[in-house]
Amino acid sequence: MSTKDKKSSEEDMKREEEKQPSEDGKNSPSLEEQLAAKDEEIRSYIDRLQRMQAEFENYKKRMLRETGQLEERIVDREVLDFIPLYDNLQRAFANYSDETDAASFVAGVEKIFAQFDQILRAKGVAPISSEGQVFDPTKHEALLSVESSEEKNTILEEFERGYARNGRVLRPCKVKVSKGQTEKEEES
Repeated sequence: MSTKDKKSSEEDMKREEEKQPSEDGKNSPSLEEQLAAKDEEIRSYIDRLQRMQAEFENYKKRMLRETGQLEERIVDREVLDFIPLYDNLQRAFANYSDETDAASFVAGVEKIFAQFDQILRAKGVAPISSEGQVFDPTKHEALLSVESSEEKNTILEEFERGYARNGRVLRPCKVKVSKGQTEKEEES
């Protein structure tokens, strides 16, 4: 309760004490006056509660709007990092159509790839190693399971590379996993 509310309730209590009937019965407010005063007090509390509720609803709407705007700015910043790559690819294809020198085109694309790799590393993105590793369902997605001479649950082949950012998997590796040796192979 705020100090303003405390002072208000103290004043209300003093008024109530003053309105109490005296020993001789003089200066006592009627029951209807007391009831009217309490009704007014209740209305003021309800009004204050409704205003607080409206303010809270406005606060929630404002936070949702600001969060949406923040998300948009984050996406804009990420897109700006990749626009130079797009520009460089456009230049590479434009130059390749003018020239027939495939070696210079390949060299240009390799530079663009290195630039792309640098951007991903700066953002904390790293590839997840998989071939020869033990299958981990939090990092790998098994597309095939085949019998092989390798130990059970060993990753034999990577179909699509997975990526993690700051220890969190962005996309799991899509892999082929060993079931182990068949019973016939184990017997021989």
